This record gives sequence, structure tokens and C-alpha cells, in this order.
Amino acid sequence: MVKLFTVGIITASDKGYEGKREDKSGEVIKKIVENKGYEVVRYKILPDDREKLSEEMLYMCDSLKLNLVLTTGGTGFSKRDVTPEATRDVVERLAPGIPEAIRSYSLKITPRAMLSRAISGIRQDSLIINLPGSPKAVEESLEFVIDSIDHGLSILTGRDYDCARK
Repeated sequence: MVKLFTVGIITASDKGYEGKREDKSGEVIKKIVENKGYEVVRYKILPDDREKLSEEMLYMCDSLKLNLVLTTGGTGFSKRDVTPEATRDVVERLAPGIPEAIRSYSLKITPRAMLSRAISGIRQDSLIINLPGSPKAVEESLEFVIDSIDHGLSILTGRDYDCARK
């Protein structure tokens, strides 16, 4: 199978980083994108630290030139939840439709979806998307948007130039 796009996965979790919690959400992401034919190049578990998260995103985008960076965790209201801020530090253009679509879809499942502060944006030829922290929410969210993300990545990377629907 030809790999369509390259992917980096970042799990933001103090407990996961310390080895006190298994990273089930990152594994869900890995399974979904690999089933789509994407190649996971890098997978990191980091503490909820804005600087460390943004440095890893920069590395994935600028050095590894990954097409897609998916984060999980750190998008809530806790003082340690800083993934959206770390993402904002590195993106050059926001892509607000993706987290809006995820929240809209997730609100049909739980009213707590309104508490998500997730963002999405573009840095050079890389798309960064913040996903929720729970494995169930990650699966629901990513499965909902993956086909549209596929098209967006085709446009972003210049593999496709036609945005018109057929």
C-alpha cells in the first residue's frame, strides 16, 4: 500500500510522560491514520508543557516536514492544558473549520464538547490538529473528519489543485 501522507502524533499528558498512564488516545490515532494508509513517522508523549509541545511541533513540521501533526490531550480548562496555546505559537494560518466541525459533531454526543479549546492550523506544508484527550472522543472526532482532512492535505501539499466538488 502506498503511504498517502506522513504523520506525527503528540500526546500531551503529564501522567503519560511519567509512565503513570498508558497512552490509549495516541494509539487510537495511530490505528486510524494507518488504516487510512498514512505513515506514522514520529510518536511522542510529552508533559503538558507549552514550550516542549511547541518545540516538538516545530521539529515535526520544519525538520521532518510531516504532512499532518495530530495532538491529543491538553485542550480542556485545567491550568496545565496548554496544547492550543502551544499550537498557536507555531501555526502560520489558522484552520478554524476543523475544530468547529469536531465540536459541532461532538455536541451531538455530549454537551461537554463545548468545553474543548482545540484549534487547528497550518505551518508551511503541515497541518496541525488538536484532538480531545479521551480515546473515545479521539476516535469519534478523527473518524468524522479524516476524509475531509485527506482532501485538505492533498490541496496543501499540491497533490491536488481542484477544490470543486464533483
